[in-house]
Amino acid sequence: QVQLVESGGGLVQAGGSLRLSCAGSGIIFSSTGMGWYRQAPGKQRELVAFISVGGFTLYADSVKDRFTIFRNNAQKTVSLRMNSLKPEDTAIYYCNAGGTLRNQAGKYWGQGTQVTVSS
Repeated sequence: QVQLVESGGGLVQAGGSLRLSCAGSGIIFSSTGMGWYRQAPGKQRELVAFISVGGFTLYADSVKDRFTIFRNNAQKTVSLRMNSLKPEDTAIYYCNAGGTLRNQAGKYWGQGTQVTVSS
């Protein structure tokens, strides 16, 4: 059974930083593409960042140069470092597993963690 468990969300002021982490189990983590998505109220879920098996990364234009995705295969975790946060970054953030560079949306999802950025 695949499980993705996110942690690290919370409330932060604009300009602040947060680090999200996702622990994966039930998958061969080192062979699995991993991503972070987010969904704001009234909006569709969107890709934030993706990291391939080989470590290649993709970012949404809105978070480039502010967010960094990285993975630790030994610990089976993928993390998202978020700097210079803006109120528009407020959303539920979801960990995703199983995507590829061609199609970043994998079939496995975490339960989500809330990130709220106050102005």
